[in-house]
Order: sequence, then C-alpha cells, then structure tokens
Amino acid sequence: MGYGYMGQLLWVDLSSGTVEKEELKETLTDKFLGGKGWGAKLLWDRLPPGTDPFDENNLLMFLSGPLTGTLAPSMRGCVVTKSPLTGIFADSYFGGSLAPEIKYAGYDGIVIKGKAPEPVYLLVEGERVELRPAKHLWGLDTFKTSWTLKQEIGEEKDPKIACIGPAGENLVRFALISCEYNRHAGRCGCGAVMGSKNLKAIAVIGERGIQVKDKAAFIEAVNRARHELRASPYIEAFQIDGTPGSIPFADAEGLLPVFNYRQGTFSGSRKIDNEAQRERLWLKDTACFSCPVACSKVGVIRRGKHRGTIVDVVEYESAAMMGANLGLDNLEEVAYLVYLCDALGLDSMSTGGVLGYFLETVERGLGPAGSNQWGFGKPEGIEELIKQIAYRSSEIGDILAEGVKRAAEAIGQGSGKWAVHVKGLETPAWGPRGAPGMGLAYMTGDRGGCHQRAFPILYEVGGERWRGRKFSRLEIEGKAELVVYLQNYLAGLDTLVKCDFAAYGITADTYASLVRAATGKDITAADLELIGERIWNLTRLFNCREGIEREQDSLPARFQEEPLPDGPAAGHFLPPEDCDKMLDEYYQLRGWDARGRPFASTLERLGLP
Repeated sequence: MGYGYMGQLLWVDLSSGTVEKEELKETLTDKFLGGKGWGAKLLWDRLPPGTDPFDENNLLMFLSGPLTGTLAPSMRGCVVTKSPLTGIFADSYFGGSLAPEIKYAGYDGIVIKGKAPEPVYLLVEGERVELRPAKHLWGLDTFKTSWTLKQEIGEEKDPKIACIGPAGENLVRFALISCEYNRHAGRCGCGAVMGSKNLKAIAVIGERGIQVKDKAAFIEAVNRARHELRASPYIEAFQIDGTPGSIPFADAEGLLPVFNYRQGTFSGSRKIDNEAQRERLWLKDTACFSCPVACSKVGVIRRGKHRGTIVDVVEYESAAMMGANLGLDNLEEVAYLVYLCDALGLDSMSTGGVLGYFLETVERGLGPAGSNQWGFGKPEGIEELIKQIAYRSSEIGDILAEGVKRAAEAIGQGSGKWAVHVKGLETPAWGPRGAPGMGLAYMTGDRGGCHQRAFPILYEVGGERWRGRKFSRLEIEGKAELVVYLQNYLAGLDTLVKCDFAAYGITADTYASLVRAATGKDITAADLELIGERIWNLTRLFNCREGIEREQDSLPARFQEEPLPDGPAAGHFLPPEDCDKMLDEYYQLRGWDARGRPFASTLERLGLP
C-alpha cells in the first residue's frame, strides 16, 4: 500500500462471478493521480473501440482519489463508464460516504464488467467479496433498496450503498446511481449501465485506515484548506443558501432555462429560490464526509398533497430544470417531482430537459393523440410522465426514456430544433445566449453539454477577473483561452476527487500541498493543470475513436438561431460563425487539428499514445 492510496483496484466479472485484485501501478498514479484520470486511462486501454454501452464488456468504475477518505476537506468519488446517452466518455461524481468506504475496505476503486445472469448485488467487506441474489430488490426504488440492504446486512455494520431504481433496471438512458441518501452519480446514464449488468446495488463495509506520507505537513495543509474555505464569500453563500441561492442571480441575468429555454427570466423564480426553500422546506444543514461546507439541507414538504415527504435541498439545477424550465412555480410540487426522480433513479436535470422538449412539442400541436393533459405548469401530468419514463410503461414514456436527442429523432416533424442537448447530453440550467464562453464550454465538454467542466459565467457575468483580465460579457475574443484553462485545471482537480463547491475556496497551491503531504509525490499547482490537460486530451482521443468530430462540437439550434427575448442580454444569440470562430481558437490553443483531433506533437508532449 502506498501513501494516500490503498494500492489495488477490485475487478469484478459479473458474467463469470470471479473477482481479481489488481495492483495499482505507479505509472497510473504518477501520470493520472486518481478519479477521472484513472477512468479515462482504463477506458482507453481496456474497452474495445465501438463497444455498445449496454454490452457486457462495458466497464463501470467506482473510483476514488489520493485524498478521498482522509482529513482533506470536501473529497468525493466518481463513476466512469461509456455513456448510453451519448456514446462517449462519461464521468459522474457523487458525495456522501461511499467513496471513503471503498478505500477503508482496502481498494482505490471497484471496476465492474460482464453481466450477471440474474439480478445480484455486490457485497464488499474488506477481503470478503460476494455476489448475492437481488431478485427481492428488483423493482424497489432507491430509498427502499438502500434501507432494505442496510437491514439485511446489518445496520450495526453501517454498510454504504450504491444502487439503482426502476429507471436503471429499465435502461432509461439518463438513469442515475444513488450513492446513499440523495447523493447521486446523476449524469450520463451510469445507472442504465448498472442495470444492463443486472447489478442492483453495491454494499461496502471497511475498517482500514489510510496512511499519509508526512502527517505534520498534511495536517498543516488541511488546516490551511479549511481556513481558505472559511474565508471565501462563495463558500459562505453555499453554507447559508446552498445552490438555490444562485436562482435570483440567474434570473436577474437572463440565464435561467424557462419554458424549454425559450426565455431567460421566470416570473415565479422567487417562489422556488433559497428564501422560499428556507421558509417552506428546510429543517437543518447536512454535509458529505469530511466537508465543512455543509451546503445540503434536509427538509420536509409541509403543505399540500405531498405533505410529510422528506426531501433534500432542491438544488439549483433541479429547481431550474424541473421548475422554471417546465413552468412550475409551486415549490412543494417541484420538490416532490425532484424527490420522485431521485426515488425512481432518474437524473432530474436530463428529465427536466426531456420533459421541456416534449411539453413544447405538445404545445406546438405535434404531440400524440390525447396529449392535452400535458403542458407547462401542469404538475399532475408531469408526474405521470416521469413514471411512464422510469417504467417505460407507455409509448411516449418509452420514447422519452431514450433521451432528448433520440426522442426528437423518433418524433421528427422538425422537433429537433427545440431539442436542447450537446452530443446527446441534455444541457444544464445555464442558458448560454448571454454568455458565449459558457456556450463554448458546452460545445467542447468531454461528456457533452456540461457546466462542471468549465464555468466561465463566473467571469463573463459574475465580474471575476482571470489573470488580471476583466471580460466583456458578450465578446467572444479570449473566451477560448479561459475555457481551456478552466477545463485543464478542473480536470486536474477531478483526479483528487474534489467537490466542485470547495474549489471556490481552496487554492491550487493548497490542493497541491495536500497531495504532496499525503502521497509524497512532488506535485505543484502547475502539475495539476498539466495532468488535467493530459486527461482532457485522452478523453478527446477516446471520443474521437467513438465518432466525435468537429460537427458534434456544436450548440443546439435554439441557442444558435433564436435571440434571447428577455434579460440584460435580450436580442443576443450565438450564430454559427461566432461558434466557429471560438472553436477555431480553442482547437489552436489545444494543439488539435481543424477537425478537433489532437496533433501527434500534442500527444507526445503530454506522454499519450
């Protein structure tokens, strides 16, 4: 066992029922550190090109980083696979306590391949690794599955659970993996991959400790990280308001997705924001493992027909996609719909994107016969659609379960013009027409349209300076350089595996100090950025191998052709010529050719194949 690492990956072949413990090679830790880096390298090396995401040969990986499970604040875990939603690289992150428990059980990650002949769950209790029957769990929602397994294994052992709901069982292409209560690997359909393998759940129990190289230096770095978190106004805002505190800002700046992204402001935004949630839902703060931020809130619906339902904070992305995007301003209804998505195992972001598309299709008179019960602002019909998607229990539910890209192809009639996605991944709740850098970040995201790979809105609209430079909101010049930097830096941090929010407080030098003290590796802040660049190019190689080229690095028609009707950037959109100009600059800075493929010289510089 090395410092910061447990020294092995647990490989589980569901087809044969065999288990192998593979030594964690130093070449993997030196060049890729952990988390996203390991996932990218293992997919590239071990997954045959063109593998269908639902093929038993697809890999499903639960990975940690060198700081996971230590005293370093705000570290998490990630799931890496080939996405059934996009057909390309997928990494999805989760908080809670599962990732630390994997390390305490003696492993740096769990890699699953094959397909069980019948539903099973995986029990990992240190050296003891078992596949157990799970027919009695099949059909249960995520909350009941987790509770049932804890009772079955023994609450006194405090097993940490990852599981899927009916959506994953039914191969809904945007199904999530629930990693303990309301901590999800939500994006890209990882839950559907798990369902395709007949794997209902993973239960992990561990008792081992993690050694660090220099304890005194590590404690010093931990204290510095915690001080930086306490001193950050962004972290203070997360502690007080959680992510719903972004709703008033996004609404004022015309960045909200409203009525399937047709608008950028929502008259009902204050009914679903942080103040409304504090008044009507929240009971107490809660936090993930070793996290002083405590951005999450436990609450309960106290009014209406869903009264008594215990809910988590309605995060910004969920409130925006399931609220404003669907024309819903009743907080209790929005909270319940998000709870329902969590229970059934659906990514609420993609669900909101798919439903927004379909409700607009109905509004335009292109829906199936008898679809007048569905519409913006109609929660009962939306609730029924969510169930039909999760269970694939109707023709339209079956179509929408394929994701917005495939749904638009199936429905046709020109509806692709209002299907909002990038590379098949439904876009997040930040409209880019008034923030061109955000548009470029969506275009070039390695898992599809994503705000977690780079968030230039902080600089374009929020007023933050980057390397002393202040950006004009609507200009396109220089945005590519900013996006490249953010993507590299955040990919580097995703090897650790850090919490996105903590990165608003903890500096790059402090992250590097934590890694040095924990592992003994001579890592600097510049090294983290370089490792991130290496990973970004490797995921690009993987995606190119799977068919991605320049044509797919694009924005949906809504953002390229339709002017934003409201907000400070009213009248603005991102025409193809602007997108092409930013993309040309981006490729040049990346060292890629005009088709978006890395030059041999770029790969050689980064030590890639």
